[in-house]
Amino acid sequence: MNLLTGEFRNSLDEKGRLSLPARLRGELEGTSFVLTQGVDRCLWLFPPEQWAILSRKLMDSTSLFQAKARLVQRRILAPAQEVDVDKLGRVSVPQSLREWAGLTKECVILGITKYIEIWDAEVYRKYMDENESEFLSAAEELGGLTL
Repeated sequence: MNLLTGEFRNSLDEKGRLSLPARLRGELEGTSFVLTQGVDRCLWLFPPEQWAILSRKLMDSTSLFQAKARLVQRRILAPAQEVDVDKLGRVSVPQSLREWAGLTKECVILGITKYIEIWDAEVYRKYMDENESEFLSAAEELGGLTL
């Protein structure tokens, strides 16, 4: 798998299917992926090998006896569903995940190197607007980062 990057916009169809951009599909191997609730009211779409790494690390680094760990497990691992990309490059987003993320019609699809985020376009716009100053602060903290 190469790096998944880019920001794209596509619409959910009446059956809850979302076309993945051809550029991202070209970087993905296989047709089966894992879709789950992400952080910040978006969905995360993982290639199976990346999902296996994340879920294993999450389980290995948490305890069933810690309330916060159980909360994260229930929020990230439990709602995860395997989805397939059809021949037209569409993924069917389960209704429970569509509702949780507030996906209506227009969606933003982001390639984040090893996974994909799926946002409702309006939710994403509001998120970016509300977090601009926090982004600037976070970018400033990376001042020592060199290429």
